[in-house]
Amino acid sequence: MSATSNTYDVIVLGVGGMGSAACWHLARRGVRVLGLERFDIPHAMGSSHGFNRIIRLAYFEDPSYVPLLRRAYENWRDLEGRFGEQLLFITGSIDAGPAGSRTVEGSLAACRAHGLAHRVMSGAELNRFAPGYALPDGHVAILQPEGGFVSAERAIVAHVTLAQAAGAEIRAREPALGWEPAGGGVRVRTERGVYEAGRLVVSAGSWMGDVVPALRPVAVPERQVLGWFQPREPALFAPERFPVFNMEVEEGKFYGFPVWHVPGFKIGRWHHLGESGPVDALPRDCDLRDEEAVRSCVRRYFPKADGPTMALRSCFFTNTPDEHFVIDTLPDLPQVVVASPCSGHGYKFCSVVGEILADLATQDRTRFDLSLHSIGRFAPQATGA
Repeated sequence: MSATSNTYDVIVLGVGGMGSAACWHLARRGVRVLGLERFDIPHAMGSSHGFNRIIRLAYFEDPSYVPLLRRAYENWRDLEGRFGEQLLFITGSIDAGPAGSRTVEGSLAACRAHGLAHRVMSGAELNRFAPGYALPDGHVAILQPEGGFVSAERAIVAHVTLAQAAGAEIRAREPALGWEPAGGGVRVRTERGVYEAGRLVVSAGSWMGDVVPALRPVAVPERQVLGWFQPREPALFAPERFPVFNMEVEEGKFYGFPVWHVPGFKIGRWHHLGESGPVDALPRDCDLRDEEAVRSCVRRYFPKADGPTMALRSCFFTNTPDEHFVIDTLPDLPQVVVASPCSGHGYKFCSVVGEILADLATQDRTRFDLSLHSIGRFAPQATGA
């Protein structure tokens, strides 16, 4: 390809959590990179808004995530140092549920496999340790002291700002209308122009199946709703007294945060009301049914937070059948790197996934173990075979 103003080394489609990190890691290596985002930067249309996202080391989903998390922590600290703003907040993290539940046993397995500091408590012991909680006595809680949350929207701003300072070109409100292979590289078409590059990184979140149709069968958007409820005793839900949590209870599986940045204790329910399908067809407004789905947990297990509703916001997960990530190159198009879907637990990894995407786009390999996240595990569904 000849060098023109519309020619780049790498084009990144989707400048959200992972795409913004990819732009930064590419630009800091001297790569000529273009980031294209269909909405604003940051925006509230996908899965990276709502102020913050949990980060935790005791990873019940699979112990193999822990090495990625260790690097993610290093990269988040590096990012906030360069940006000059705190982005990673440590509160400790709780994984709780009935004895023998996946959340409890998986958390313990990750702690033991990787030598993570942790404390096992009964529900009653947790309630004394953090009085905002009111778990049943028969429940078990794993406290891992290094958990906390990332300032999600500000971290996107940080990644984009640093990427731009390093030479990246970032364009918001410019959705890709299509892309195609071109001479060993790619060509991307938008309403504003046609761009060419040697490599393409697709980090399109809930639009992944639209941008990469081969992934549509295994990248299923799902509507989530987050609620913020004003505590009756706010001091019990301050970051220094209330660890972030994932918990299994009779009403479902929930996750939550202390009061931070805006009024209200924040909580969500995994798989919420079970609404899935094309993301643009899913409702964005929230109603009383959405509120009750999360308040049912607040009322019973966090009664001191069961005050007035402060906010309800929808967001969108994109789930794979096994709820692990897809981070790989397309089987028949090695110049195309995909990062998503992340099944609702990917944001905490953005700082390291950006590094991995830069590796794959510039070196065709990475030092990180991605075997759990291979696109090939879904063959023939997602490979066109």
